[in-house]
Amino acid sequence: MPETSVRALLWLFTINLGIVFGAGLYESRVVVPLWASAPPGSLRSPDSGRRFWAFVSTIPLTLLTLANLVAAWRAVGPERTWWLSATLVVLAERVATFAFFIPTMLRLQRDSTGSDLAVGHAFARWVRLNHLRNLLTLTAWLAALKTLSIGWVAQ
Repeated sequence: MPETSVRALLWLFTINLGIVFGAGLYESRVVVPLWASAPPGSLRSPDSGRRFWAFVSTIPLTLLTLANLVAAWRAVGPERTWWLSATLVVLAERVATFAFFIPTMLRLQRDSTGSDLAVGHAFARWVRLNHLRNLLTLTAWLAALKTLSIGWVAQ
């Protein structure tokens, strides 16, 4: 793969991680309190999952992570360790997103028969784990930024 393409992949990955981290903080500070106001009905509005996340994180970050994982694996310079670290952290976050966060939120949004207590407990667990997910995104973003700084210095 040409060096320009590899750098572009890393830049796109890093920029997207910054956007996803900022959006995750916004969701935690603004959207989650709205959802917490009166679950399960409040979990349906705002529906940021289908209106925002799919186009910023679910599709682009997943594809960029896979492409960057391949590029980082093939890298031989001093940036390889940081780059692999960033992509592996995001890969773990993506697995958690697809295995837990998306299915759980969809189930909570659709479940009108569950008790308010059960929905409340499931939502509280989702919120607690979402803080960890935001921390993983921040960690990966910082590692990607470090990769960029090493890559430019080493050239």
